Amino acid sequence: MKPGKTLPSTITIFGAKGDLTRRKLIPALYNLYTDNHLPPVFTINCVDFLAEDEAAFKGDLLAGINEFSRKGKANDEQWATFAKQIHYLQGDFTKAETYVELKGKVGAFEKQGTQSCTRVYYFATSPRFIEIIADALYEHRLCSRESLDRIVVEKPFGTDLASAKKLNRFLAKRFSERQIYRIDHYLGKEAVQNIMAFRFANYVFEPIWNKRFIDHIQISVAEQVGVGKRGGYYDSSGALRDMIQNHLLQLLCIVAMDCPAAYKAEQIRDAKTWVLKNVKHYTPTQVFKNVVRGQYTAGTINAAPRAAYRKEEQVAPDSNTETFVAARLYVDNERWRGVPFFLRTGKSMPVQSSVIVIQFKDSPHKIFKDDMVPNRLIISIQPELEISLLFESKVPGLQMKLKPVEMDFTYQEAYKETIPEAYEALLLDVLQGDATLFMRADQIEAAWKVVMPILDAWKKNPDKQLYKYKSGTWGPAAANAILKPNAKEWFTLSSNGVARKKDNMRIA
Repeated sequence: MKPGKTLPSTITIFGAKGDLTRRKLIPALYNLYTDNHLPPVFTINCVDFLAEDEAAFKGDLLAGINEFSRKGKANDEQWATFAKQIHYLQGDFTKAETYVELKGKVGAFEKQGTQSCTRVYYFATSPRFIEIIADALYEHRLCSRESLDRIVVEKPFGTDLASAKKLNRFLAKRFSERQIYRIDHYLGKEAVQNIMAFRFANYVFEPIWNKRFIDHIQISVAEQVGVGKRGGYYDSSGALRDMIQNHLLQLLCIVAMDCPAAYKAEQIRDAKTWVLKNVKHYTPTQVFKNVVRGQYTAGTINAAPRAAYRKEEQVAPDSNTETFVAARLYVDNERWRGVPFFLRTGKSMPVQSSVIVIQFKDSPHKIFKDDMVPNRLIISIQPELEISLLFESKVPGLQMKLKPVEMDFTYQEAYKETIPEAYEALLLDVLQGDATLFMRADQIEAAWKVVMPILDAWKKNPDKQLYKYKSGTWGPAAANAILKPNAKEWFTLSSNGVARKKDNMRIA
């Protein structure tokens, strides 16, 4: 969290009746309030189309806090004070009168004090409303002050490169780049932020963080859930757009970036964008040799039956949408040239986990016959926040016998402080005008350029190499093939989410 207080703030949430507001945004704002990170003077305007009694609306928000907040149930006194700052505004996003009423509320709040006020507008809506709301904010001069007014736009930011460019141009005509916060909640996770601290505050790793010492890198984000009620959206999106284009490529950037000149937003975003611009683009033939797509079929997870993707609600019965992607990518620069970055994500997998594995090259001089496992750095983002280093050690006894052991750092053991949710960190950054963890326009477009050759190849060959995998498994067997010759299979967590395989990444 950033130190200091923010200016008095007006926070407006469009899409206030949605799941994101109830599960994430209001619990995050409430936790910021109880931890004294919000300014003493603030107001939250919640805008949605549906008619709603304000007391009932606040009651539903309280239920969301009680269910989803990391702190558990809300304190009655703190909630009562916090809730007084929440106001519900029924309004159609497409109608001018909605913004006239909102402007009146914002103006009335700002007249109460003598300080300038920050205005934050959060688009917790369907993507089809982004341009509508942005244009209305511009026309009604609700977001016209470059240094104080900000919009927050959720993913997906476009559906392809052309639509992302179009949206960037649309917003750039109405707001400055410093006013636009394109949010990816993965970048707000504590363990993800710690990767940068781990890399650039510990010089012991910098000399070996390159192609000379690293054999390959795996970035794996497994989801135990299926598509659930998101079938309508997901069937037109798929895992490549939903996860690879944003979350996993952002993790790749943090792992692969060069050290910026300073811990400042633009220098850090420059370094990340440079990584994306150096990712090798594939020809159609190369796509099918380096990228594996899959779709889950019926199976079981935790002894409960799981329906096939094509049987999910609002999914076409003949859908070719991928729910799994494994890809081998290369960053073609001096630091990484020739080192494969393996990215994997999928739904209906055995456990929920996010893991980054840095596999070092094998020992050049084998003087011990049982020196079998190369050094390995494991960064676990979930379910446990942990960093561990695998190395060989002598087994106690009279003989020279080696055994791989792990040296662990876990947040739970090292710190007594509770870990803030990603949205808490990101919302506070928006209020304080810190864009470090948010994506810039050119970064968004560079990420789309990486995945567009893959999307185009799949579009031209919709049935080619769409592998099926049973729910509750780690994806199609073909995903292991792209690891060779660097590894035999993906590094995974066991079904209990804790025990790791120690020998599944030996050099093949």
